Amino acid sequence: MTPFFFIILAGFAVFCAISLVSQTHPIASALSLVGVMGALAVLYLQLGAEFIAAAQMIVYAGAIMVLFVFVIMLLNAGAEQEARRVSRLARFTGMLLMAVFLGIISLTIQAQFPKMGGVTFGAWVGGTAQEIGVLLFTTYLLPFEVTSVLILIALVGAIVLARKEI
Repeated sequence: MTPFFFIILAGFAVFCAISLVSQTHPIASALSLVGVMGALAVLYLQLGAEFIAAAQMIVYAGAIMVLFVFVIMLLNAGAEQEARRVSRLARFTGMLLMAVFLGIISLTIQAQFPKMGGVTFGAWVGGTAQEIGVLLFTTYLLPFEVTSVLILIALVGAIVLARKEI
């Protein structure tokens, strides 16, 4: 993968992410999230991580997004109401301060880490399903099980909250 394709895909992912948070209708936001997940999957694919790319598309862009759209339709969520107007000066000042803050954060991160070589796209050969499975069920078994228990607790909590009183 050349840096040109990376810039195109990263730009598309950032554009979809900005669209995700700026949309007022939840279905449009969900479709923007699918765009972000698709761009990330293509980036993974071009970096040589085929299994992670497939899991990204199947799990996140497929199953999770179907769940999001199902919940949006179930709740019959309409477009958001327009918030009160913010002055242009406040909006400009906020954007300027955010740019300064991000600049300070990026310079701090660059100063903390040593200089590293560039990424050679497609040179990494790890990340096969067998390697991930072995790591998941040996080295990372405890975090995997803790995550599954947390998801179970969240499901039980959602059922309790959604239950109607008789």
